[in-house]
Amino acid sequence: MATEKGEGKKVSVFDSEEDLAVALAKYIADLSDKVSKTKSSFTVVLSGGCLIQLLRKLVEPPYIDSVDWSTWHVFWVDERVVPKDHVDSNYKLAFDGFLSKVPILPGNVYSINDALSAEGAADDYEICIKHLVKSNVIAISESGLPKFDLMLLGMGPDGHVASLFPGHPLLKEKDKWVTFIKDSPKPPPERITFTFPVINASAHVALVILGTAGEAGPVHAALGNGQNSDVLPIQMVSPVGELAWFLDKEAASKL
Repeated sequence: MATEKGEGKKVSVFDSEEDLAVALAKYIADLSDKVSKTKSSFTVVLSGGCLIQLLRKLVEPPYIDSVDWSTWHVFWVDERVVPKDHVDSNYKLAFDGFLSKVPILPGNVYSINDALSAEGAADDYEICIKHLVKSNVIAISESGLPKFDLMLLGMGPDGHVASLFPGHPLLKEKDKWVTFIKDSPKPPPERITFTFPVINASAHVALVILGTAGEAGPVHAALGNGQNSDVLPIQMVSPVGELAWFLDKEAASKL
């Protein structure tokens, strides 16, 4: 494993997916322990894709027993507007691969209302988050935004994060915390997504990327010295808190 640290940023490159999963579990468990000693809630935001399979070490000893799961509150950075038992649902992916295997309280898992339209689901999710900020479950940033303890993000081979795609007008959304998209270039077309102001208000962001389908290019655009004429969404991840990159050697192959 190679690690490089910069200002508020740490980049770790792993020889294998297994090594990455081991390190990611330790990172999350250590952060959970640290945060849970200072407040009663540890707010974690999940994404879809390969992230969930990379959380698999958390459901094994020692972490399954040592983590204080009662403090966890779980959210999604984006979700497909489909039923929760649909193959495209990020909730289903997370439930099957992670949530069903750890003792997080069901009432602390905040999924979207999949009976609503994309716009309605986005508005409903934002109202839910605002309520949790008001009740101090979610911290608030100096700029008045929700400050999640940990946001776990993946990235697509086009450089998209959450459901924020290259060249899409939603990249410039500044007012809404949660918005919706009906023309996703990647199916299914209707989704809800956190906006960049919320993503970047997080206390900790982990970018977890495997180089399975051309991800090395956008990783190089974000971390290398190359000059892009068009800024990719991955390049817009710039939290006020700490940013940690977890890359396998394929994802880092152009650095």
